[in-house]
Amino acid sequence: MIKIYHNPRCSKSREGLAILQESGQDFQIVKYLNQPLREEEIKDLLKALGCDPIDLVRTNEKIWKEEFKGKELSKDQIIKAMHDNPKLIQRPIVMQKDKAIIARPPEKIKEFL
Repeated sequence: MIKIYHNPRCSKSREGLAILQESGQDFQIVKYLNQPLREEEIKDLLKALGCDPIDLVRTNEKIWKEEFKGKELSKDQIIKAMHDNPKLIQRPIVMQKDKAIIARPPEKIKEFL
């Protein structure tokens, strides 16, 4: 099953969702702001993405700049920051089986499928 980690308030995330809807494939929408991901789920996403935790962080978010920027954080601390502040997670993310992409730009979804 395809999953999209989606923030309805984000235009890129809405574009990604539209691409999935047009594809005709079954998918699940995960509104991670409403129900924050557990730290284990974030670790699973990172493994599927093949990236470090910092690569999944929206470093331009106000909360990152005010609370975390310039600090030496371990990978686990960055994961905890994303768990505690889900707004920090890049979006949209599309996952299928054990592979995932950060769909920026959203057109990446077409290649991924």
